[in-house]
Amino acid sequence: MAPERILITEEQRVMMFASSCIEWAAQALDCDYKEVFDRMDKVGLIDDYIIKCYDVLHLESRKNITDDVIHTLRLWEEKQDKNNLS
Repeated sequence: MAPERILITEEQRVMMFASSCIEWAAQALDCDYKEVFDRMDKVGLIDDYIIKCYDVLHLESRKNITDDVIHTLRLWEEKQDKNNLS
């Protein structure tokens, strides 16, 4: 008899992906996941990029996702810093 599968909703799947992106970025940056979460949350990266672009992002390799998320985080932080100076 095959083991029973646990069914998850699409929303749960996207949230698990978002949390994985945060954890992978934290590992790559060698810092605590909470710090990365706070940085991403501050610039809106989780909702406005990771979740919004889930359909495209989740098809990439873990390395490409991590590199892309870190690169985007730095760009958005830089943009926010420039906007705060204006």
